[in-house]
Amino acid sequence: MRLHQDDVLLVIDVQQDFLPGGALAVPDGDAVIAPINRLARAFEQVVITQDWHPLNHISFAASHPGRAAFETIDLPYGRQVLWPVHCVQGTSGADLASALDVPHAQLIIRKGWHADIDSYSAFMEADRRTPTGLAGYLREHGFTRVFVTGLATDFCVAWTALDGRAAGFEVSVIEDACRAIDLDGSMARAWQKMAAAGVRRAATPALP
Repeated sequence: MRLHQDDVLLVIDVQQDFLPGGALAVPDGDAVIAPINRLARAFEQVVITQDWHPLNHISFAASHPGRAAFETIDLPYGRQVLWPVHCVQGTSGADLASALDVPHAQLIIRKGWHADIDSYSAFMEADRRTPTGLAGYLREHGFTRVFVTGLATDFCVAWTALDGRAAGFEVSVIEDACRAIDLDGSMARAWQKMAAAGVRRAATPALP
């Protein structure tokens, strides 16, 4: 696949808390760093996202007495998985992975900073009404194709890919530059939804 000037690489949530030993570690999560670093050198335009939660965030099981991590509850905006406390603003767990080497990234989108709304997608908060501003940024800069990498495939990567398609962009997920949590079959469901939406699957060897 030949890259164009109107292509952008999205690097989703490659942060310390999602790496092995982190508060919400994605299995083999650190394996995405090397392919992302290689990919980034082929892209002129890179956008990074960063989970950035207040300590009392509504998605944390600790914010709901009597509830445990990975349970699901109903919130005003829909079903919500309750997570361990992770990526708290200003903590080392919220830092980007130290080995991530993308010095030419033009934009960092911080998401999940609203205390009462979770945020998986780089484009839209989980209430499905609050935009992050990414779609407008991409349009204003003339980007039409989006390549998504990062953590985790079945949550933030998938939601980003689906919202990118809904916003009118051509979207590809670079499979070997992503890893999944795979909570109760969430990986298979995510790929099914992405395929139905027209999200393409790609791999780093197919890119220059």
